Amino acid sequence: MKKIKLDIVGLSYSQTQSGAYALVLGEMGGNRRLPIIIGGFEAQAIAVEIEKMQPSRPLTHDLFKTFADNFQINIQEVLIYNLVDGIFFAKLVCSNGDKTFDIDSRTSDAVALAVRFSAPIYVYDFIMDAAGIVIESNDFAFLENLEGLPKENTMTSAASTEKENAPTSPYRTMSNEQLEMNLKKAIEAEQYETAAKIRDEIDRRKNG
Repeated sequence: MKKIKLDIVGLSYSQTQSGAYALVLGEMGGNRRLPIIIGGFEAQAIAVEIEKMQPSRPLTHDLFKTFADNFQINIQEVLIYNLVDGIFFAKLVCSNGDKTFDIDSRTSDAVALAVRFSAPIYVYDFIMDAAGIVIESNDFAFLENLEGLPKENTMTSAASTEKENAPTSPYRTMSNEQLEMNLKKAIEAEQYETAAKIRDEIDRRKNG
């Protein structure tokens, strides 16, 4: 099967589905996007590394990276290898220098580790054909309704119940200076999910 290389386009927080995020992966050299619904903690783990936040203590994925480095284990690539009943399945392709082996993983964990190991992310073409969305720009308007999008293979990421009348984000009323100050405070307090939401609002204003 043909593999398609992906990069991380972004993370988008849902204002209508409590605790849900869309991890958006983009086809390298193409205009298809692969959105995957993940939970808040998983989104936090990815955002911390992408935004180069500095937690006071190592997070779980940082600990895994240090552990692997000490035992000369490297992640060569991440592969999203199956899509069954709307659920994605991924694996880590690892090497210790002598042999290569695969480790099954949730998609969000695999991506969180990929950004820490600078490992490429791939998906089989049949999955992109089935779940990919063709867009003409980097606008995230296609994520306004997250219901029905494929999810990763974890119950916690898929278990959130959609809110019919979700409140408007409180960060929309803050000034840019207030946003930056609250972002700094959230990082210092290791409230990375809050930091990710504030960063979303800052990015929305920059791109708006």
